[in-house]
Amino acid sequence: MIKSKKCILTFLLCLLSIAGFSQLKNNPALEEDFMDMGFGIFVHWSVDSQLGSVISHSMVGASEDYVERYMTELPSTFYPKDYDPDEWARLFKLTGAEYVVFTTKHHNGFCMWDTQTTDFNIMNTPYGKDITAMLVESLRKFGLKVGFYFSPEDFSFIHNQGHLISRKGPMTQVTDNEELYEYAKKQVDELFTNYGNIDMVFFDSFSNQNLVQYVHEEYPDIVVTRGEMETPEQKIPDAPLPGPWETCMTMGTQWAYKPTNEEYKDGGDLINKLIEIRAKGGNFLMNIGPKPNGEIPIEQEERLREMALWMFINNESVKNVRTVPSVIKEGDLWFTKAKDDNTAYVFITNQTAWPYGKRRLFYTESIRGTDQTEISVLGQNDLVVEYSPDNKPTTRYSQREDKLELSITRAQRVYNNKTWPNPIVVKLTNVEFVQSEK
Repeated sequence: MIKSKKCILTFLLCLLSIAGFSQLKNNPALEEDFMDMGFGIFVHWSVDSQLGSVISHSMVGASEDYVERYMTELPSTFYPKDYDPDEWARLFKLTGAEYVVFTTKHHNGFCMWDTQTTDFNIMNTPYGKDITAMLVESLRKFGLKVGFYFSPEDFSFIHNQGHLISRKGPMTQVTDNEELYEYAKKQVDELFTNYGNIDMVFFDSFSNQNLVQYVHEEYPDIVVTRGEMETPEQKIPDAPLPGPWETCMTMGTQWAYKPTNEEYKDGGDLINKLIEIRAKGGNFLMNIGPKPNGEIPIEQEERLREMALWMFINNESVKNVRTVPSVIKEGDLWFTKAKDDNTAYVFITNQTAWPYGKRRLFYTESIRGTDQTEISVLGQNDLVVEYSPDNKPTTRYSQREDKLELSITRAQRVYNNKTWPNPIVVKLTNVEFVQSEK
């Protein structure tokens, strides 16, 4: 017998699904806002950061002794005494990120918030403070949107049920394990009611349609990313994808903190990945893995600050933009367009040896200038090259019969040694986009 409103809604959704009717989806207006943001920070952090192992997955295939010590000993030594959420949020804001997605619970089942559902949580550590609550407060203080990563898969829960710890075995998914589903709903309710309005959620599991529908029913103002939209992991699609999508990617080879044997991408590579992702219409969710004491590793901070410098100059070309209706790339040039008008942004990449104060020419057949077109380089005033008063760095364009010529001087001194290897962005207003014949 159906006794509650929630049961009735679930029952009706099942009937509608069987009958071929579409289920609830993200609010389209909120998805548009999500696409406007462009850039976010992902945070992977849990008790096993103390070991520098892969987050959670070392429990799969592990001995019973390992699993028991993982769940009992690691919480007893987790003490992030240097955790400063204001400092995190201040740095994230500086990078130009619009949102932050925090791992409230990874597959291991350890909860980084004050939960009533399990003792396997941050309150039962020497630290004993609600890390999630502290971070949410700091993110809002600095005007950042709040996203939660949540794994419906839960190794500690299925282990306590007596099931083999696995990601693809029986009873690992909320769609197959009713008790796990009810447990996940209670945790989601805590996260989405105890911390104010949450902007987005990233559900990391192979099967979660029932939990996604539950969120749409109960929390319609939350955007579901993974679970609802394409979220390529550690890769960028070969071509633009329709609708909203988001690539998540590590700076190195591991999501959580890896103190040894790590190989990091350089900052320029991460900036180029952001450019490619935005040119293809997606968002870039760039990951960090804090140290067990709560600090952001210096190698990751360095890359965040390199991104911050580039975004401080060029964020206009990343936020509130869409894929151009013509070719998105020509040679070393990538393109985006302003969301609501015919303004093009041209990212000039692979110019590491471009001397300060020197002029270079670039050409595109995908964009045409008009009588109303104006051109500029983001961050520059086109009036002066420092210490070179006779050098006139005016940015110019010339519409040839079959191509647009861009005449650009690198005239802003960004580094002390006058060498800056990262892309310059050219802004062109009131242009026409040439449709590809392919």
